[in-house]
Amino acid sequence: MKYSVISGDIISSTSLTGEDRKLVEERLKSLLKDLKEEFNVYGRIIKGDYIECVVPNASEGLQVALAIKSFVKAIPIEVKTYKTSDSRVKQFKTHGIRLAIGYGELSRYSPKNGIVDGEAIYLSGREISGETTYNKERIVIKNTLFFASKDESLNKNFQPLLALLDVLISKATSRQCEVLYLKLMNNQEDEIAKRLGIGQSAVNQHSTSVGWNAIEEAVNYYKIIVTN
Repeated sequence: MKYSVISGDIISSTSLTGEDRKLVEERLKSLLKDLKEEFNVYGRIIKGDYIECVVPNASEGLQVALAIKSFVKAIPIEVKTYKTSDSRVKQFKTHGIRLAIGYGELSRYSPKNGIVDGEAIYLSGREISGETTYNKERIVIKNTLFFASKDESLNKNFQPLLALLDVLISKATSRQCEVLYLKLMNNQEDEIAKRLGIGQSAVNQHSTSVGWNAIEEAVNYYKIIVTN
């Protein structure tokens, strides 16, 4: 059985104040609860700014990764409270988190005992740590979404797609990311409107601005390729 395993580290976390780091960690905890409920994801936080998530239905890997990405970008960190020279905090606001999806088998997986071991988590972890030459090349162009499997044709297939999604989400506002997150969590627009306290037309406008149609197509494409 193959899994999508997501590894991620918060960008510029050491540049955040202690209060903001605590806020990020608390928000990540609530995110993992939501992902567990919606996708049966097993997730854990390591040292406050690094996460690992096992997506049992491998085809949902990209959907979960983009949900994490948009959720983190929507965390209300106020850049204006930092020194104007601190560009690292701006990097956090722009990108939020670096994520790698590792696609493969797990030799040992026991959520109850906190055990995740095997190919998929090694692949995602190596992409994030930058130990592979392939990953180092991509860090140069500042991508923050990665895919790794033992199938090189699959890796090449997803690389341009993730690069485009990366750019799309990096340009999104906090409100757009809130809407995107809730849509990726399978909420309807009327439900999102009630939850955010805005009109459904505003939800639709934010969805259009963030490029929801393209994002939804990408998520469905991932599902089809991985399922096959």
